[in-house]
Order: sequence, then structure tokens, then C-alpha cells
Amino acid sequence: MTDCYSGLRILLVEDDQKTRLALTRLLSARKHTIFPAATMAEACELAKKQSFDLLITVIGLPDGNGHELMAKLGGPAKLGGIAMTGYGMDEDIDRSRQVGFSAHLTKPVRVQSLSEAIRVAMTI
Repeated sequence: MTDCYSGLRILLVEDDQKTRLALTRLLSARKHTIFPAATMAEACELAKKQSFDLLITVIGLPDGNGHELMAKLGGPAKLGGIAMTGYGMDEDIDRSRQVGFSAHLTKPVRVQSLSEAIRVAMTI
């Protein structure tokens, strides 16, 4: 499947190393530039030095959460956002939308779902 959006600068925040590496490979193969981070602190350091088109982050991080991270990085007015989590109840999805994520994906994330979420995030 070919993404209609390629060449994006994506801040990928995932604390699980295997998942972070797999997502980095997958997104890089789709011609995106990936800036991986394992913690909120690492992501904030990267954001001081770089600008991004899109934030893809897990909600539960060892030093905070994806909702806080989206707010620290400027919210939806500054960049698109996709939340990934193991929690998919209506209130979880609502919370993600309230803080500015355009998509809330429940793990395990399917490639097609991620591609569609990227498309939606970049059209908002």
C-alpha cells in the first residue's frame, strides 16, 4: 500500500524498543524521516532542535504521558498527532481527541490503520 503522504518528519515516541524499531523501519520504508524517542524527556529534547510534521506517541510513557507531550509540543495547532495505546474505551478516545490527537489507535496497530491515521492527521 502506498501512502499519499511521504517525506514527513515524524517524532515517534515509543518506550518499547522492539516496537519503536519496527515502527521506525516501517515508516522509513514509506519515505518518512523518523526521529525516535523512548521517553517524554527525549522527545522534548528532540523538539528543541527539530520541527516535526507529525507526532506518533504511545500514551503511557515512563516519565509522563502522550497527552502531556502533545500539550508541551504545542498541540494540534503546531503538529498533527496520533495516539497509540492499549486502551480503547470511549473515554480514552475522547481524551485523546480533546488534547488534539486526530487519531487514537489501539494496539496492536495494523499497518493499514496507521497509514489511514497519517493521511487523516495530515489533512486536518
